[in-house]
Amino acid sequence: MSTASNRVVYWGTGRRKTAVARVRVVPGTGSITINGRPGDNYLNYNPSYLSAVKAPLDTLGLSTEYDLLVNVKGGGLTGQADAIKQGAARALCELSPDNRKPLKTEGHLSRDPRAKERRKYGLKKARKAPQFSKR
Repeated sequence: MSTASNRVVYWGTGRRKTAVARVRVVPGTGSITINGRPGDNYLNYNPSYLSAVKAPLDTLGLSTEYDLLVNVKGGGLTGQADAIKQGAARALCELSPDNRKPLKTEGHLSRDPRAKERRKYGLKKARKAPQFSKR
């Protein structure tokens, strides 16, 4: 928590694949700003991405009381949306320790460990082998 010009700000960091999101939760009207752009514009008006970003606030019923100010880099939109979700959940835990239990049961605080598997030599991709020829 930090106070910037008499405004209480709660910080949270979220990660998914190669995306990293720094999320600030500020008292406001429920607007979402991602990298200086409106959230729905940044996420291409995709309803699944928007619902993922808003999920922690909706779980606690705070979707109209706090604004999300997000700085996100790396990865694609799916990874970024999930990183923002985790960062928002962590910031809301900082807001009040009572928020932790409902967010944890909904799975907003857990880091998704899945990432792209590395390519192995002799193969075309991580597991795809070149076509086999007997002769």
